[in-house]
Amino acid sequence: MTTGKKQTQVRLEPDVLEAGQAAARARQLDFNRYVERLIIEDTTGARAAGMAAAQRLIDTHGSFLDDLEQQLDAPYADPQPGAAA
Repeated sequence: MTTGKKQTQVRLEPDVLEAGQAAARARQLDFNRYVERLIIEDTTGARAAGMAAAQRLIDTHGSFLDDLEQQLDAPYADPQPGAAA
């Protein structure tokens, strides 16, 4: 691995750049670090491994998570038309 960083230039559509900058801010990263992280995750298989783990969680516990979400949302649900308030 090299010790110094290399500078490069990319051309992005304005809406793509804006979305990337917003995503970086949401993760409290500067844009360069965000892009670097995306490349590392993509090229090392880390993203694929994370997505596979998430899918296994959904496959194993999806119905439990759906039920839990419904229970947590129930107090905030709008009453049904005609139901007593």
